[in-house]
Amino acid sequence: MGLSGTLDYLSDKLSDMKKPKKLKQITTVHFKVRMDCDGCEHKAKSALKSMKGVRSVVVDRKMQKVSITGIVDGPKLLKKFKDKTGMTCQLWPYVPFNMVANPYISQAYDKKAPANHVRKVDPSAPIKETTMDPTYLTIFSDEDPNSCSIM
Repeated sequence: MGLSGTLDYLSDKLSDMKKPKKLKQITTVHFKVRMDCDGCEHKAKSALKSMKGVRSVVVDRKMQKVSITGIVDGPKLLKKFKDKTGMTCQLWPYVPFNMVANPYISQAYDKKAPANHVRKVDPSAPIKETTMDPTYLTIFSDEDPNSCSIM
């Protein structure tokens, strides 16, 4: 066995080695869950704690928010949670008010949002609202003879 035989042997051994598994990251997922009482809160918390990969569950009933930390996938966990409990829930749709470029547009505003939160909106969303209405601009115009004569 010469040098080429040795190299072939080593390359075969190295290629047969198992590749190390990619470590999964711990993530935090937030759900909006409708909870009215202590029983709903306990039901949500115990159902989530019993699921695979969940490390901790924090429930905020006032904001209707459940935060789950662990090695979990948000949409899959949401589906399992809905099937197991039958509770109305969705992924957390809100972001802090100061994280949105245009928090005053109609797509961002939600009257059910917690204080200082608005809906997540794509930054390229069209802004349809304007504060410059042409009828208000011409009411007090000096060029218009039919305008307001109070001034």
